[in-house]
Amino acid sequence: MPGERFFNDDPVDGSADAPDLLGRRQYARHAVGLLHQVREQSESGVLALIGPWGSGKSSVLQMAIQHLKNAVASADTSMWSVAELNPWMYSDLESLTLALFSEIRMALPDDGQWSELRRKVGAFGQAVSPLGKLTGLLGLDSSELIKLVAERVAGDTSASAAKRTAETALRQAGLPVLVVMDDLDRLAPEELLVVFKLIRLVGHLPNVYYLISFDEQTLLDVLQRTDLVGSNDQRAQEFLEKLIQVRLDLPAFRDRDIAAMTTRLLNALLDSHQVSMTADQERRFSEAYFRHLQDRLRTPRAIKRYFGQAGATLSSLAGEVDIVDFLVVTFLRTSEPGVYRMLGRHRAELTGTSTDPALHRNSRPGEHAERWKDRLRQAGVAQDNLDGMLELLALLFPAVQQAIGNGSDPRAAARRRGIGSQDYFDRYVVFTVPADDLPEAVFQQALAQMASGTEGDEAAQLLLRLRDDTHRIIRRIDQLRADGVPVPAAALLQAMADNYGQLTADPEAMGLLGADRRVRSMTPSLLLDLPPDQRPAIVAAMAATPDGAVLATRTLHSATNPDDTASDHVTTTEPWAAQARDALTGRLAEHLTPAAARPTPDLTDQDDTLIWMWRHTDPAGIRTWLRDRLDHGWELLPLLAALITPQQFPFPLIDNDTWASLDAMFTHDDLYTRLTPHLNNSPDTPPPTDPHQTNILQALRDRRPDPHQATPDTP
Repeated sequence: MPGERFFNDDPVDGSADAPDLLGRRQYARHAVGLLHQVREQSESGVLALIGPWGSGKSSVLQMAIQHLKNAVASADTSMWSVAELNPWMYSDLESLTLALFSEIRMALPDDGQWSELRRKVGAFGQAVSPLGKLTGLLGLDSSELIKLVAERVAGDTSASAAKRTAETALRQAGLPVLVVMDDLDRLAPEELLVVFKLIRLVGHLPNVYYLISFDEQTLLDVLQRTDLVGSNDQRAQEFLEKLIQVRLDLPAFRDRDIAAMTTRLLNALLDSHQVSMTADQERRFSEAYFRHLQDRLRTPRAIKRYFGQAGATLSSLAGEVDIVDFLVVTFLRTSEPGVYRMLGRHRAELTGTSTDPALHRNSRPGEHAERWKDRLRQAGVAQDNLDGMLELLALLFPAVQQAIGNGSDPRAAARRRGIGSQDYFDRYVVFTVPADDLPEAVFQQALAQMASGTEGDEAAQLLLRLRDDTHRIIRRIDQLRADGVPVPAAALLQAMADNYGQLTADPEAMGLLGADRRVRSMTPSLLLDLPPDQRPAIVAAMAATPDGAVLATRTLHSATNPDDTASDHVTTTEPWAAQARDALTGRLAEHLTPAAARPTPDLTDQDDTLIWMWRHTDPAGIRTWLRDRLDHGWELLPLLAALITPQQFPFPLIDNDTWASLDAMFTHDDLYTRLTPHLNNSPDTPPPTDPHQTNILQALRDRRPDPHQATPDTP
């Protein structure tokens, strides 16, 4: 991202490539000034730069070192030699000691004036180190090593003598040497003691000063894991104070500094991905940040790491998800990974699609909230953070908001493409639009192509998803309508009709809501979105195929009977509806023409459905057509067995709706007249062998009207 180094954790040095945006250079100068003061008052000393992890200690060290090196380059009379030592690389005192003096020796000027001092410092390092360590660290070959062994045997090469020689040389030279050691808090307990022993004993030399850095609380915790200090916080503190002469506490990272850095990085993130926030999104992010995120993002490193992680995954999600939900989920992923993993385990409950009865029964106040707190505890959330984390989840998920008693809008998550919607949840956990999903740009382009009547890959993808991901596509179309966004209603109705018999999406709601019912829930609204004068034509076009005719009939019936009243008798008198019914009736008759030539047992399920549909458009017409078929070879009882679905306990075989439909298609009088021999068990009429037909006859007997009534009435 231009202008920001989200993925670079190197220390800031104040250069153009790594600018000092937090004003640490001034404190680095202050640290250098203290070094001069310590040198004036003591011939050796230890200064400690103290601050939390990620607060910028390494950056201050680098700027202080650069300041000292610049003084050397300008021939400043107070020039220092700087030796940087990484104690992580050495596991024992001998190796670390030799490394220290090797670094000091290398830091000294390499001109002739300082050659003798370099030699004596190197000699001390050799004297206190085992011979086996020397070849690697000082670069000696085998002949030099043999010579060194001979010199040790022949002369006074004891460590004490060598130290006295080095001390005298360092004191006389008057050249201060600064040894810098960073990140001591990351050492293991015994390694830390080795470093302190080196500084306190072996490395205590004239004009040699130490600048070390660490997070104090972490270092104290490490010290308390050593045998020397034990689990005594006071003893650990005293041990540290004996070693350090001057504390350099890093200036506090103030709330205004945090806010400024967060704002700068947030703007850089949004600008680099061409993403902007609406006023509502700004409000929601402010609520999430100031109430929850700010207390957890307290150091420059934590803030950079957070936005770095956001930048690493936003590229494939820009415009596909809600930016605020994305930023909050990124916080969970980086700061509470246990909670982030928990989201997947409770996806159904979080998105409001769970069928668990326990979620819908009455419960005591606070029970659901307490269950979520238990889950957060199991996910590793600290007790002090439980309430805040629960509130953060409530910002993402209407289901959690409902659980804590704040009320919720179940459709709010879908409107913003939030993680709380079943249609968008997966995008947040796979960091892209899944292969079985349709990106927003493709979705919009597909609708545009359908509106203009042009073919395109996007429209083809939408039709494919309409067949195999019906529920999600219908919900997305419905959401556009709810938001007041125009959709190509006529083209969508035609597409749904053309694909109605090819839907392969799995049912939802415990198998109760199939893909066909999902489509039927949408088409009446789309039909009514059209101007009345356009509706008959689209209904007729939808009915071009048998499956399309079924959908068109159901659509027209629902659109003209929104409360499903008078379900089998046409009551709507609007001209467009009458025209549409006439067109549909002709299509239904056309599609049933082949069935008329087949015997009753050979009727297909589609034939049965078309017969049922015809009763919606023209009850008188279907009665006439059926009577003609019955008068020319069709048998009534097998026909009823094909039309009436077998009983599903505890529902009656012929309920009130079916009873009314039979009246619309046959009239009750004609039905009972034609079936009289079966109903009266006439000896000339053999009983049916099909149990379903037997059950139908019994159901009709149970429904037999009072003989004193002139006409059988619907109960």
